[in-house]
Amino acid sequence: MAPFDLDACIDRLRDKQLLGEALLREICEKTKEVLMRESNVVHVASPITVVGDIHGQFHDLIEIFRIGGSAPNTNYLFLGDYVDRGLHSVETISLLTCLKLRYPERIHLIRGNHESRAVTQTYGFYLECTRKYGSPAVWQYFTDMFDFLTLSVVIDDAIFCVHGGLSPSIHHIDQIKIIDRFREIPHEGPMADLVWSDPDPEKEDFAISPRILEVSPGGRRYFNVFNAAPENERDGPNQQQQVKAIEYFL
Repeated sequence: MAPFDLDACIDRLRDKQLLGEALLREICEKTKEVLMRESNVVHVASPITVVGDIHGQFHDLIEIFRIGGSAPNTNYLFLGDYVDRGLHSVETISLLTCLKLRYPERIHLIRGNHESRAVTQTYGFYLECTRKYGSPAVWQYFTDMFDFLTLSVVIDDAIFCVHGGLSPSIHHIDQIKIIDRFREIPHEGPMADLVWSDPDPEKEDFAISPRILEVSPGGRRYFNVFNAAPENERDGPNQQQQVKAIEYFL
């Protein structure tokens, strides 16, 4: 296939026009190459605008860019859950993927629990792809790409950002770096905890929940400072800090 014009793709998506199946396949493959080079813990500098779940609300995404500024003028960190529930998951993830490929150092995408084959088959993305393209091929391109998304981002070596929360089996941020993330989200273990954990202000420790795992005081769409500073700036190698920096969901 001839080289494609990413700027033209972005403009088409902003105009609410779907990209072709073959084009999306190539875009997803190119984006996987970019994501593969990222660590499980990506370090970024402020200023950066942090955005919570989009869930297929494409018009909300466009409004976020209108208010916050468009890339590359504004740096963005998206905390996952780009698809499902809303009516425009295809347009949403297509635009975010194109922006990530176009501005890899300006747009950062974390994996959420909905960036999963199993979850998207239940909550709408699979059916939307099939309805809009006549087959599940586009769903497969994107869900294969989801396996390459990073698990966390640290801002200014101090603020730990993750879709879900912490894990009882993770005691140091370096343990996140060695997780094998290039796969479907497992049903249990530290990778599952990072994308599924929910905060519960009434609990002071980890507890089982009907979803998968609860954690307090950190958690879903909260920022947690978690061994993010260099070791020589901490009191000891096992010191942990968990700071709830935002008291409301993004």
